[in-house]
Amino acid sequence: MGSIIPGIANWELIGAKKRASLIAAIPPEWTIPADLLPPPSQDDVTTFPSTSGWFTPSELAITNSTAADLVAKLADGTLTSVAVTRAFCKRAAAAHQLTNCLSEILFDQALETAAKLDAHLARTGKPLGPLHGLPISLKDNFNLVGLDSTVGFTSHVGHPATEDATLAELLRDKCGAVFYVKTSVPTAMMIAETVNNVLGRTVHPRNRKLTSGGSSGGEAALILFGGSVLGVGTDIGGSLRIPAACTGIFTLRPSFGRFPTGRCRSGLPGQEAVHSVNGPLARTLDDIDLYSRAVIDAQPWQSDPKCLPIPWRPTTTKKLKVGVIWHDGMVIPTPPVTRALKETVAKLRAAGHEVIDWPAGEEHKLGESLLSRMFLADGGRAIRAELEKTGEPWRPEMLFYAGAQDMGCYNMWKLHMERTEFQKRYLDRWRESGMDAILCPTTPFSTVEHGRFRHVGYTGVFNVLDYSCISFPSGVSVDKDVDISLLSGDGTVARQASGYVPLSETCAAIHAEYNPDVVHGMPVSLQLVAGRLQEEDVIAMCKAVLKVIE
Repeated sequence: MGSIIPGIANWELIGAKKRASLIAAIPPEWTIPADLLPPPSQDDVTTFPSTSGWFTPSELAITNSTAADLVAKLADGTLTSVAVTRAFCKRAAAAHQLTNCLSEILFDQALETAAKLDAHLARTGKPLGPLHGLPISLKDNFNLVGLDSTVGFTSHVGHPATEDATLAELLRDKCGAVFYVKTSVPTAMMIAETVNNVLGRTVHPRNRKLTSGGSSGGEAALILFGGSVLGVGTDIGGSLRIPAACTGIFTLRPSFGRFPTGRCRSGLPGQEAVHSVNGPLARTLDDIDLYSRAVIDAQPWQSDPKCLPIPWRPTTTKKLKVGVIWHDGMVIPTPPVTRALKETVAKLRAAGHEVIDWPAGEEHKLGESLLSRMFLADGGRAIRAELEKTGEPWRPEMLFYAGAQDMGCYNMWKLHMERTEFQKRYLDRWRESGMDAILCPTTPFSTVEHGRFRHVGYTGVFNVLDYSCISFPSGVSVDKDVDISLLSGDGTVARQASGYVPLSETCAAIHAEYNPDVVHGMPVSLQLVAGRLQEEDVIAMCKAVLKVIE
């Protein structure tokens, strides 16, 4: 892509051109005026839409609405899709200028689609599907014809998709959605923070010193800022739940087979020892429910051979039996996460739900080991092949891939057997307990400063098990005066009052780096886990939990 400039590496040139083209795709009318632009020193930019005076009351009312409210008004004609789409395009443009969260902009195409949907409603009197006229943002790896899906590699820039992802086709053609942006991801979508050599780093809208997580971190940042009401990301080791937890929004990690995954770009193409799945991110659980029903009611198994023909099933709520993982045997959560767990457990018990301890023991260590070995099974060859095409260097977050050894087919087959045995043991233990769900941290912290995200064990184990999971805001926020470090002032000696003993080097590093002053006020999320293919149940159970804690 382009010619070589002396002194500038090819990959750097490619990235610079891509970043410039993205900014150029923002219309002048949606470029934030210089006199309104928050200074770089301003950490929290979530207040910009409501305080800057740049957004009209109508634009704010639309973009502050829930998806459920919007689809009702779009269906009865109270709102037009053009008006809703324009409002979200403008707010997404602002989000990118302040957080660097987008990877593709398709505002013109979105407005054309919206106008056609408005015409359809006027002509027929009927909406086109359950999401008629609703703008939906997509993670970068969802192919859309004519647009890049770089997944953070410079080698993929300038090679647009020639076919749409199966899910994109379903959302557009059967559900009536409008696509207007795609969102940034880390290199190969295999880093728990959103940073790559193409577009740079996505930052947290509530504190730009902090990460919005990864790999669906662009989606999470956009939704928190209000530039999207409903987005779709993917998850192979926590890539939906980690950014949702970092930003305090909701997400559903479904089991493989419920939502279509065909014709998406992968950072590790062909790797199926642990499946990547996709799911929704939103500011409310009702919107997660709305999306899930819409996709499954569209019968995705008719277009994706790997989808299971399971219609959306009615479920009832009851008193729950919940197992609590206080720590996973590898990393003790930081103080605000432990506090959120304790407060949630107390409220569940007070409401009559049964709560038991569910010690992770050695099981979660094995699960985390399985996940790591699956990711590294090819010796990093898939990632290396893409980097070498443009001379792109390994990012420091991915050096363990650079030093990995190819496992070989025979050992990979053995690993599959070990994974299946692990899944069976976990299932048996779950059934013997009589539990309905597991309650545990999503991550060991609320969020962290850039470059300091460590440990995906709390999410990744459930990818190996392929369980249905929701990350949800607990209602607890970090309080620097309450959630003090378990370490003494020098960060090396445990305070006698805490009795903290690190479970691992990673555990020690996380607690040494924990800074309550920096994350003060950040929301703390927890994770609710149900069995495999129990998406309806985990949503219903999470609603029951929310009723107790709200």
